[in-house]
This record gives sequence, C-alpha cells and structure tokens, in this order.
Amino acid sequence: MKKIVDVSLPIGPVHPVFKEPCRIKCEMRGEQVLSAELELGYVKKGIERIMVGRPWQEVMFLAERVCGICSVVHNYVCIEGMERISDIEVPDRAAYLRVILNEMDRIQSHLLANYSYCYTIEHETLAMYLINLRETTMDALEMITGARVTCSYIIPGGVRFDLTPEKEKTLRGMLDHIDSELTRFVNMFKGGPMIALRSKNIGNFTREEAIESHAVGPTARASNLNNDCRLFHPTYKKLGFESILLDDGDNYARIMLRFLEIFQSTELIRSCLAQMEPGIIRGGGIIGGGTSKWSGEAPRGELTYDISTDIRGRIKTIGIRTPSIMNIEACVHYMLKGVDSSADVTSTYISSDPCIACNER
Repeated sequence: MKKIVDVSLPIGPVHPVFKEPCRIKCEMRGEQVLSAELELGYVKKGIERIMVGRPWQEVMFLAERVCGICSVVHNYVCIEGMERISDIEVPDRAAYLRVILNEMDRIQSHLLANYSYCYTIEHETLAMYLINLRETTMDALEMITGARVTCSYIIPGGVRFDLTPEKEKTLRGMLDHIDSELTRFVNMFKGGPMIALRSKNIGNFTREEAIESHAVGPTARASNLNNDCRLFHPTYKKLGFESILLDDGDNYARIMLRFLEIFQSTELIRSCLAQMEPGIIRGGGIIGGGTSKWSGEAPRGELTYDISTDIRGRIKTIGIRTPSIMNIEACVHYMLKGVDSSADVTSTYISSDPCIACNER
C-alpha cells in the first residue's frame, strides 16, 4: 500500500528569499503540499520583558525596535495608547503629520513586500525597480524626521518636527514621482505572462478561511475581508478613508492590493497636506498611571498595544499583538495546503508579507 506522504520537505531557516529566518516544514505527495507547519524561535529579542519597569520615555524608543520595517507604526500605536492613559490631546496639525508619516511607512513596507515577491518568482527586473523606488520613500522619511528607520518622530502630545513649506514642496514632488513610476511597474506586473503563471490561482485563500484564521491587513482584504483599523481612527475619518478590497484571494490579489494601497497612501498624504492648517505641533503631556488597549493599522494589519503604567509612567505590564502571527498561520494552514508545486511554497509564503521580527519581539 502506497504511503500518503512521499517526503517531508524543510525550507529554511536560511533561504535566499527569506528576509528573516524561519523554517517551513511541508509534507508532500509528489510536488503537492498536503500540509505545512512553521517553526519560529531563531531571532527572539524579548523586548516586551525589557520594557517592564522602564519609564515611558525609554519604552517609546524600544517600541520602534520591535520591527525594523514598520517601526513608525509601533511608535505611533504605542504613543497613542499611552496618551489615552492620561487623556493627552494632540493638536490637529500634529495628528495630520502622524498620518503622513504612517502612510509613508506603509508605502515603503508595501514596496519592500512586493519587491520580495517579485524576487521570489525570479522577476528580478521588476524587483530591482521596486526596491529602488522604495529609496524615494526612505529619503522622504529622512527628510521629515531626520532618520530612515527608527525615526522617533511621534511623542506624547504631538510630533518632534514641523513640515516646512520647502519640505512640503519636496514631498509633493516625491509623491508625484512614486505615482508615476509605480503606474509603469504595475502595468509590468499586470502584463507579465510569467507573473500570471506563478501568481494567479496559487495560494488561494477564501473569505471564510480569512475569517476562521483571523487574518488581518492586506492578506485579509485581498480575500474581501475588511478589518482595517483606519476605518475607526478619528484622523482617517476626517480624510474620508475607505478600504480597498479584492475578491480573488490568491498570490496575485495580495500583491496587487498592496500596489493599490500605495496609490491610496499617496492620496491620503496629499489630503493631509491640503487639510492641515498652520498651528502648534506639540500639546505637551506627561504619562501617568492607568491602563489602555489601543490598535492601529500597520502595513501588515492590526497592531495592538495593551499597556499598564504606574503613577510615574513606568510600565507595569505590556502586551504587543502584531499582525504577522495571524497572517503566517493563515498562510501555513490554508494558503499552502494543496499548492501544486514546491516552487510555489516560498512565493506563497512571501505573498503574506511575513515579519518574523514582530513575531519574535
């Protein structure tokens, strides 16, 4: 009697297309994936434990170091959570500047995710175009904040620096450049026969499966599940934000959704620039004792900080729930199941935009 499983195929922890180490263990029948499991634990940092007992002035910097790709949103959500402990108000101009920075961070993260996917399916030309365009976004982050990755821009009661008219003009030019170049690259993605062959109807993920696995972010929205935290954020409401949804739920849809969200992010930034008026950027405020649980939309999905502080603003307990843990589980237990070729395991995994650093914080 022929056994059901022909071979166990381990991929990783070190692999040319993985940005961070992990191991995917696949059970195969021929080239078809029957089931998969993910093995983590290679880059555990212990940041949550390090935060305990430290004052908020130190924790706001540690939060950025949970992830080196989406560090801005960790700063954003952590500070907004702490502001709610002490009822700290944020000036309107600062609130818009926060959104500008958050959307710039989303652009660079989505470009990096789509670069990784194109590189994984061996479309190196498009991959190099995307990673080069990401440098424009990183330059914009540096221009606004003085740093490219750990910007430390958002502080309780506001932001560190204002956006001068000269920098605003430069930023608008950068946005136009991103839109122009990305339009060309998206047409390359849409029209590439190899891309369609390696992406469409691969890694299928239905809306029902997205609900069952608690998927978030673009991974969920590409399967027509809308759980975008920006819908409930007061500043995004002022901007008239609406989520982008797609139906197909395959690798192609997940990459295309990120492309569409980049265009949406540039429009949100332009709306912020148009709506924000001159004014103060720091309202001030000191974090006291209390608890809060606050979520924001990271590039990969819902990010939650559950914080408890003592009367002097020192962290008593903190829990960080990052989006990748749900999306990786969704990928391993749903998207990979039934994939017809071992060559598509890595591309399907990359299409969920995993962040191991966030998971192993």
